[in-house]
Amino acid sequence: MKSKYTALPVTGDMPPHTDSTSFESKTYAKVGRRLIPFLMLCYLGAYLDRVNVGFAKLQMLNDLRFSETVYGMGAGIFFLGYFLFEVPSNLILHRVGARKWLARIMLTWAVISASFVFVKSPAAFYVLRFLLGVAEAGFAPGVILYLTYWFPAARRAKALSLFFMAIPLAGIIGGPLSGWIMHSLQGAMNLAGWKWLFLFEALPSLVLGIAILLYLDDSIAKAKWLTDPEKNLLARNVGSDNAHKIAHVSVRSFIGDRRLWLMAAIYFCVVLGQYGLTFWLPTIIRKSGVADPLWIGVFTAIPYLCALIALPLIGMSADRRRERRLHLAIPMLIAAAGFVLLPALGSVPASIVCLSVAAAGILASSSQFWSLPTALLGGMSAAEARTKA
Repeated sequence: MKSKYTALPVTGDMPPHTDSTSFESKTYAKVGRRLIPFLMLCYLGAYLDRVNVGFAKLQMLNDLRFSETVYGMGAGIFFLGYFLFEVPSNLILHRVGARKWLARIMLTWAVISASFVFVKSPAAFYVLRFLLGVAEAGFAPGVILYLTYWFPAARRAKALSLFFMAIPLAGIIGGPLSGWIMHSLQGAMNLAGWKWLFLFEALPSLVLGIAILLYLDDSIAKAKWLTDPEKNLLARNVGSDNAHKIAHVSVRSFIGDRRLWLMAAIYFCVVLGQYGLTFWLPTIIRKSGVADPLWIGVFTAIPYLCALIALPLIGMSADRRRERRLHLAIPMLIAAAGFVLLPALGSVPASIVCLSVAAAGILASSSQFWSLPTALLGGMSAAEARTKA
């Protein structure tokens, strides 16, 4: 497929060679300041809408007489919708542009997330979780694809680490916020606290979906906030990066590539840990002896705070050393240690320590993983190869 994001012609309007390194660093810092905080904010909204069901579970199961099996099915069926529609979503994004398609994704999932207040049966719960997966499909991989239009592989690990910091930020902000909503608004206007949770946490995504249309640019060439020399530098670096990749890969050779299957197996393990932690963290803390939803929310923020510290440190180390595999493997082993020790330690402080170790390791692994396929398979191939986010 021919990309619509072609490099700009290099006009030679570049700073003198002696200043080129400083100019390049300043240019990428400018791009990072423009894109990363906003994309982080959008992903924070996505993650809140995706995982607030873990907090809603504390009240919803009793109110609706759902079993743990019903909850587990609903939590998991999200990924069926995500899986089925992720590749089509990214193909459409590549055709119509990131600005319109990412805005569509956010607005759709905001409406579906708010619709959970109407759930009364397991069937309705399953349908809405599936539709939420369909709606969100393509957002995270779409952003990863979008970042390949701006950052070459050598600078991508740091950018991805900063973007994925939205996950621990969502935990730090969303945990206490979710606990407060469920604690303080229980029964207000005859609505259960978990219903207020879905309503309140859908609002940011609705606002951000509109903001995307006004803020993002589809490509370097359309970025009015960049000067011509800056555009030329960015286009040259991304073009040089893509020149070393295979322009077209047949379906047979793509599927037969052992690297693809190895990455799929690795990311399966990462996702298993990430969403096991996400969907059951509030329940684990309650089982350790914390009953009040407000305090459960406060305690869930601690593991995510540790992850927030770990992500940029690992990302900067990976870019500085230009090494990816150990920066993926070591955090995965650290996360595994936290998960293994958790069942043996039943007290609240010990559980928080284990969960913090697991969260730091697994979320650092998630961000580092995506610097590998974008480097090995190329921007478009990486988005098409993605199976879960």
